[in-house]
Amino acid sequence: MLQLLLFGAAESDLLAARNQMALTLGYHIIIACFGVAFPAMIFVAHRRGIRNDDPVSIELARRWSKVAAVLFAIGAVTGTVLSFEMGLLWPGLMSQYGDVMGLAFALEGISFFIEAIFIGIYLYGWDRIPPRVHSLMLVPIMIAGAAGTFFVLSVNAWMNAPTGFRLEEVVGPSGTVEQSVVDVDPLAAIFNSAVGLQYLHMFLAAYMVVGFCVAGVYATAMLRGRTDRYHRIGLAIPLAFACIAAPIQPAIGHFAGQRLTDEQPVKLAAIEGLAETESRVSAVVGGYFDGERIVGGVELPVPGLASFMATNSFGGELTGLNEVPVEDQPPVNVVRFAFQTMVGIGSALVVLAAWAGFGYWRKRQLPQSVWFLRLLVVAGPAAIVALEAGWITTEVGRQPWVVHGLLRTEDAVTDAEWIWLSLSVIVVVYALVTVGGVRVIRSMTRRWRAGETHLATPYGPSQPLESVDDSPGLVDV
Repeated sequence: MLQLLLFGAAESDLLAARNQMALTLGYHIIIACFGVAFPAMIFVAHRRGIRNDDPVSIELARRWSKVAAVLFAIGAVTGTVLSFEMGLLWPGLMSQYGDVMGLAFALEGISFFIEAIFIGIYLYGWDRIPPRVHSLMLVPIMIAGAAGTFFVLSVNAWMNAPTGFRLEEVVGPSGTVEQSVVDVDPLAAIFNSAVGLQYLHMFLAAYMVVGFCVAGVYATAMLRGRTDRYHRIGLAIPLAFACIAAPIQPAIGHFAGQRLTDEQPVKLAAIEGLAETESRVSAVVGGYFDGERIVGGVELPVPGLASFMATNSFGGELTGLNEVPVEDQPPVNVVRFAFQTMVGIGSALVVLAAWAGFGYWRKRQLPQSVWFLRLLVVAGPAAIVALEAGWITTEVGRQPWVVHGLLRTEDAVTDAEWIWLSLSVIVVVYALVTVGGVRVIRSMTRRWRAGETHLATPYGPSQPLESVDDSPGLVDV
């Protein structure tokens, strides 16, 4: 009722729908990262164990696969919710452009089923399939995860760079002139101008999130004194992936940002907090946009740096927010703060990766500093924050358009009366899913620490084992 009094019915429905989409997408994108990157880390551990006849690496792969299965189950639930939300929350989008986006969603569904099938084979295949063949079951999981992510991101990229169709004016049943989507080319829609860089940016972000998060788990254990070989390898494998992805990410982000100069200049103006069209624009860190300028920010001592980053010229011209009506401008401070948060954290993670790489190059081992381990513990959550900030920049920066320049978000939202109830249910369900997932994984780690090596189920009391490995190294996930 308070929402209705403050915003009115239409604005209230839009707020609820956007909040629900933000919650479900922001939640699922974290789990999806593990679906993309974790199988590759399991593959490296498994192949390392086979090649070197190393039981520690094999045990890592076995345990990681159990955790991956739990996360995959959570991802299946949250991903299914997102699929239904597209039609339930945004009927104006799907009714008009469903034919354009339909193929991408269908291919993503096929990728998901392939991934699920081979995850089942891999989990069941322990001690049943020849080791080398068994490890290769991870390859289609990696391919399907990468492909599914591409097809989903192609839809989001299409919303930023719509193509693959033509709008034709037709006379509606009531005699009004309406626009109808014709000449649909689903492949052109999938391979739009934004998808390549956006996909690479997200792909690398997934490896950074998972790499730093998993490494942080073992860094925490090492800070508590568990410095055996199991934990050293458990830290080194995911950290290697994160350290490779981290320095590449800024370059991909740079080129993705340059695309905005011509295709989404208003989003770029919001990122820079630029009210009027100007040349030789300097970069300003911090501060807030008061409607005309950045107040309280720190200008970097390189004249024209923002122009150079966007146009490859220090004298390049950037379009200002005032080139479009106020109602077509995104919320500048939200977009700008999210972007700077992403860049700031990403830069810090590059430095951390450089520290790890330099230490390994000098001594053929990772840094042993307590501060290095402490920073690794923080790096995982920080990478998640950067991921979410990047998505806020992308999604909020496109507002007020759900399809850039063609369909406004307020015109796509449902008029159903149950939106706030739906949002409330989603909040409760996702909270329960989170608690359940954490409890299951913690139960698994306790049982591993107690000496169990083969968990028939990911939960429940300890069960008698045919064999128990008492090696002091195999004590934690």
